[in-house]
Amino acid sequence: MKPTGRASMIRWPDLLDEAVLGIGSRPARLLLTMIGTVIGIGSLVATIGLGQTAGGQIAEKFDAAAATRVVVRPAEAGFGLDDGSGPKLADDVAERVARLAGVTAAGTISEVDIGDQSISGVLLNDPTGSEQVDLEAYASSADLLRAAGGSIKIGRYFDAGHDRRADSVVVLGARAAERLGITRVDQNPVIFIGDHPFTVIGIVGDAGSRPELLDAVIMPHGTAVDRYGLEAPEQVEIRTVLGAAQQVAGQAAIAASPNDPTSVRVTAPPPPGNLGADVQADLNTLLLLFGCVALVVGGIGIANVTLLSVMERSGEIGLRRALGARRRHIAAQFLAESGLLGGVGGLIGTAVSILVILVVSLAQQWTPVLHPALLVVAPVLGGLIGLAAGAYPALKAAAVEPMSALRQSE
Repeated sequence: MKPTGRASMIRWPDLLDEAVLGIGSRPARLLLTMIGTVIGIGSLVATIGLGQTAGGQIAEKFDAAAATRVVVRPAEAGFGLDDGSGPKLADDVAERVARLAGVTAAGTISEVDIGDQSISGVLLNDPTGSEQVDLEAYASSADLLRAAGGSIKIGRYFDAGHDRRADSVVVLGARAAERLGITRVDQNPVIFIGDHPFTVIGIVGDAGSRPELLDAVIMPHGTAVDRYGLEAPEQVEIRTVLGAAQQVAGQAAIAASPNDPTSVRVTAPPPPGNLGADVQADLNTLLLLFGCVALVVGGIGIANVTLLSVMERSGEIGLRRALGARRRHIAAQFLAESGLLGGVGGLIGTAVSILVILVVSLAQQWTPVLHPALLVVAPVLGGLIGLAAGAYPALKAAAVEPMSALRQSE
């Protein structure tokens, strides 16, 4: 009877043990080989995590803006373009809107037409004329800066008392103050609009949603009415609690103009839609390219080391074949070694990348975001990279003839 072949005495658990011993017997080479995979997997996870984190921050800012800001203006008038013939806002419109549920602050803002008068830090008849600058003038109510989410750098913003009395006081935007040469307000510096003096009581450092104020002179609404004939507020800036903007927007028209709500146009910034997601996707795509390059480098490193190991261990391979190991067992051993290298490198790279994400998030005061599936996928991907990199060396090892390998080892 023709023999059907001898069953192999080598078990798969033995191959795994041999793979662990094989890569563990050369710790220096093990570390050098895994560096590529650690960098590759670490870069991949870190870039995805940082992309998700940055995208989350961008989306959060978009959401916050859309959820807290409302602007009210006359229905047929543009900002600064009211010719007097269209609908007008009432002088107390900010107080009316501020009483709505969900509103935290509301303030009016208007451009002031000062004619051909110039703004300067000295009287216009001063012979030098060196401090005359071209600046815009705005009028606002006392709560505008708070409604816009801005802040005062030096001094204070004017209050309702200044507004009612039409006091000759102004607040300067930071860049306007720099152009006028004013850096402090403790000694009550004075600027001139034409030949009329105004006391500077504060400097705006951050104008929030009204960046135009940084290059402007801002006076109380009552002062603009009294001295420059301002007829009515042009816009109302409203700040709401988070998520209340749409509700307030639906009620603001009635509050601003109960008799004719259609004469008022209320706008809230549009929801971010897919913008935040698109930004995050673009970031991920860009950063993934760098991670993939690092993965390729890591895979090439594993392939080189595994191929070198095959050449160095030809005698061992020949002996194993002579003792009954089949080609598939030899191939499986080297595949197991390369897969373990990739998997361990993936685990270390994942741990390092999580640490990087946490450190960057803490430094930037961000909320770290990382999809939980990456914690499993990344080490598995490292193992797959290792298997792919070890495929060719494993085939080379399986093709070694026992007799020739044993002769070469003598």
